[in-house]
Amino acid sequence: MIRFFKQLFGQKQAGEQSAASTAVKTAPLSEEQLEAVSRPVVKMNPPQILVGTAQSPGLQRDHNEDTLFAMQAILADGDNDLPFGIFIVADGMGGHQSGELASRAAARSMSEYLMVRFYGPFLAGESGSGESIQEIMEAGVREAQRAVLRSAPGGGTTLTSALLLGEQVTLAHVGDTRAYLLFPDGRMQVMTQDHSLVRRLQDLGQIDEKEALVHPQRNVLYRALGQSEPFRPDINTHTVPKPGFLLICSDGLWGTVPDDEIYRIVFSAPNPSIACNELVAAANRAGGPDNITAILVQYLG
Repeated sequence: MIRFFKQLFGQKQAGEQSAASTAVKTAPLSEEQLEAVSRPVVKMNPPQILVGTAQSPGLQRDHNEDTLFAMQAILADGDNDLPFGIFIVADGMGGHQSGELASRAAARSMSEYLMVRFYGPFLAGESGSGESIQEIMEAGVREAQRAVLRSAPGGGTTLTSALLLGEQVTLAHVGDTRAYLLFPDGRMQVMTQDHSLVRRLQDLGQIDEKEALVHPQRNVLYRALGQSEPFRPDINTHTVPKPGFLLICSDGLWGTVPDDEIYRIVFSAPNPSIACNELVAAANRAGGPDNITAILVQYLG
């Protein structure tokens, strides 16, 4: 089992940082958050994860085009004590039902692929085909791309997937759905790169972050599932914060609610489920201009 675990991570070092992850946000801690952080850390044996999810069509859309998938489990056999899970958010686009069909096809295809190609061999203690986790994730995105082209011609979707194994999380990302790591010291770190026109304009120094949020072409993507042009997803592996959180959310949340408010809600809520529902409520209070989806994962080691 240990050999299988090491083989799956391949040549890349656990905790490898992408270019997008260098952008660090900080937020002041409230007294309530400081009190929560200062509480004694209880050692969990075996380590565990808590997961919350929430979703809303928003206030200005008549239907939901986001799809989420969340699965968690734990293996504790006296040799390896490993929590693991699959977490996916897909934000569809294309009008009519094309976006809804595209996000559904992508999330279902990706989750099925990972369960068959990764979790089946992992639970059986098999060494698998020799593929690393990064290779399995990339192949899963290619399978999701084929599913979108079959099921929703003319539609498209983002896809941000997280495969958590022990203290390591591997992200496969296409589009502008985001994954964040939130740390108790005030940091909220973006772990994905937006594949959007406004992100590219920001990188070129032509607009700043505030201008990007209100830019008329802020929803235009240059990379998404359903596009005919070939592409490679961004694949990176990171160490999850202990204590801390992994947040995956569509732009209906991060494009509407400021980072410091997201951070405050996450660290003030008693559990991830309540936090996700409060995040969705905050986005709707801010006008709810788009579909809203959030998955929040807390690692307890």
